[in-house]
Amino acid sequence: MSRRTSRPRRPSAASARTASAAEITAASPCPCGLPAEYGACCGRLHAGAAAPTCEALMRSRYAAFAVRDAAYLLRTWHPGTRPAVLDLDPGVRWERLEILGTTEGSAFHTTGTVTFRAHFKDNGRADSLHEKSRFVRHEGAWVYESAVFAD
Repeated sequence: MSRRTSRPRRPSAASARTASAAEITAASPCPCGLPAEYGACCGRLHAGAAAPTCEALMRSRYAAFAVRDAAYLLRTWHPGTRPAVLDLDPGVRWERLEILGTTEGSAFHTTGTVTFRAHFKDNGRADSLHEKSRFVRHEGAWVYESAVFAD
């Protein structure tokens, strides 16, 4: 996912997580939609574990938007396409992720794609983002490279 704004300010590490992130604990259901607790699912990737597949990275990046972990999003973005600053919109609340399809992206591949629909509320108004994200291996780890918006 590449939701970014053009606001010039850089959020501090302390302000990168807001009240909505405080609602999600290690024992909470993982925002990515898999039947696991956040701490055992995407939370461990946010803490530094490597994503085994590009789908796992996609799910963890979605969860990072949900918990407002901008540092993780930047860390898992290919350096050739990564923005200098990622300013997450505090009015957006991520609700649900649907994985619609994947190509390649396993331990045996160097590229892969994930097509998904991410449902969110923007200042209370329901909306969704339909995207096909491209992932590549960079220095041995999966990273987000680019996307094509489907809608």
